[in-house]
Amino acid sequence: MALLKSGWLWRQSSVLKRWKLNWCDLWIDGSLCFYKTERRRNLEQRVSLKTLCVDVRSGLECGDVSPPESNPRENLLVVQLKDGSTVNLCANSEDESLAWKLTLLETRRNPMFSYDPYDDSYQAVPLNGYHTVYITPGAGPGTHQVVVHRDPFDDLTEHVVLGLITGMAAGLAMRSFLWMPFFFC
Repeated sequence: MALLKSGWLWRQSSVLKRWKLNWCDLWIDGSLCFYKTERRRNLEQRVSLKTLCVDVRSGLECGDVSPPESNPRENLLVVQLKDGSTVNLCANSEDESLAWKLTLLETRRNPMFSYDPYDDSYQAVPLNGYHTVYITPGAGPGTHQVVVHRDPFDDLTEHVVLGLITGMAAGLAMRSFLWMPFFFC
């Protein structure tokens, strides 16, 4: 499985609100993993961004989260989850915080396409627990494989709302037609 980003991040515990330094790995399948050391032996927490992440905020957008000592607010990251909880993180610099934010936001998007330069085509890459994705440079000189992200929910909201309105209008029309014979009796 391909590793998108890794490094040391401060993570705030959910109960005592204490900050501790963890090694963090962000995998292409959307898994955000926290370890005690960079050897990746003791997994402390895993967050599936593709299924749980709602939004990622950084810096002054983080609201009332207080950073660890000797770190400014600009280094903060807050990952909002669907259940209403958050994962509070703090990077070592503002640039690193922004890099993590952009990578986290891109990782939670689905689906992914892999570009094959020999066929000049894109192939869908299924991302689930049963598939492994490797991103490597192409075999020939000057060729590379590129991964392109596309948000599948770009037009979904418009279609759902239009379908609901059409369904309600049809239901109201059918309901009024069914009662019409009783009014003429």
